[in-house]
Amino acid sequence: MIKIDDFNFKGKKAIIRVDFNVPLNKETGEVSDDTRIRGALPTIKKVIADGGAAILMSHMGKPKNNPEPKYSLKQIIPAIEKYLGKIQFAEDCNKADEAAKNLKAGEILLLENLRFYAEEEGKPRGIEKTDPAFEDAKKELKAAQKEFAKHLASYADVYVNDAFGTAHRKHASTAVIADFFAEDSKMFGFLINKEVEAMDKVLNDAEKPFTAIMGGAKVSDKINIIKNLLNRVDNLIIGGGMTYTFIKAQGGKIGASLCEEDKLDLAREILAEAKAKGVNVYLPLDGLNADKFDKDANTNVSKIDETPDGWMGLDIADQTIAEYTKVIASSKTVIWNGPMGVFEFDKFAKGTSAVAQAVAKATQENGAFTLIGGGDSVAAINKNKLADKVSYVSTGGGAMLEYMEGKILPGIAAIRGDK
Repeated sequence: MIKIDDFNFKGKKAIIRVDFNVPLNKETGEVSDDTRIRGALPTIKKVIADGGAAILMSHMGKPKNNPEPKYSLKQIIPAIEKYLGKIQFAEDCNKADEAAKNLKAGEILLLENLRFYAEEEGKPRGIEKTDPAFEDAKKELKAAQKEFAKHLASYADVYVNDAFGTAHRKHASTAVIADFFAEDSKMFGFLINKEVEAMDKVLNDAEKPFTAIMGGAKVSDKINIIKNLLNRVDNLIIGGGMTYTFIKAQGGKIGASLCEEDKLDLAREILAEAKAKGVNVYLPLDGLNADKFDKDANTNVSKIDETPDGWMGLDIADQTIAEYTKVIASSKTVIWNGPMGVFEFDKFAKGTSAVAQAVAKATQENGAFTLIGGGDSVAAINKNKLADKVSYVSTGGGAMLEYMEGKILPGIAAIRGDK
């Protein structure tokens, strides 16, 4: 597999799959967070610095009709030009032949939203899955998807995938397009390289003790990643709403707390499997409870398995914070996915912030390798201004979860050849 560091783009046109699915201010239409744009800059700048030309392609949102102005990438041009200077724009990603042909070294062309074509995702639109016509429409669209990808490939000499956030989707621009480039003309961009290296380090080369911190609302959302990590970690810390499914599974009293009643047996299985594999499982000792799901709710603190009737646990409390901080401090590898409570309410953010600070401290003072992933965990790290104090913050979301579950991601396999 070719590495972007070793490739010279001089005289070549590179079509780069970026992730410019950025949030927009509803009132002004301006980009409200340009993190993803900044993440793609090293790859784009490498192509230009070598003397090549860059063709950028991305999706935005989930348009149902083609096209929808509110999802047009035209809106984000000023945010891109802020870092790269003047760029060109193709109003139709599937009709950019002339624009691509005339692109000169040092120039950048942005294609319109790929998802203005159903061929990008390869999923029929306007037909329910239960409709007898759905499967036939899907087969036809799969053939059209291949043609769509082939057309996109015709714009360039080289394909670069730098959109890890969509690598778990077998879309035209993330996986199918790679088939139309030779092995020495397709590669990952710098962002994907960093993502994959960070996750491979955690999965395959983790220094011990290795601690996984799993939070969030539901056990069912994290079951696959937990099961995969049980083969690797020394410690498993549980937090967030999923806590109470484990507590009830052990006979604890959880009041009105969130609980997946149909996952109680699963919770018991996880605990039994962890014990059999010698993994230390840490469940909260105490919780901060609320009388309603509200930022201004009344609160009390109780033992985690003695939540009063009518009250719901919305955060971990001081005893738990102390224990979790101690475990994290003794770790040399940490992966964190999911908050410890309803941290978007300031009253219930203490536990999540404490974990964020503990992870940063382990990185800075103990030399631990720390990987943060998942929207809420990333938001918590950013809220506490600690992104530069941990080893790696993944922007992959669903892609990161699937990779950590041990699944093969189509966008990665298309270039690396995973099987």
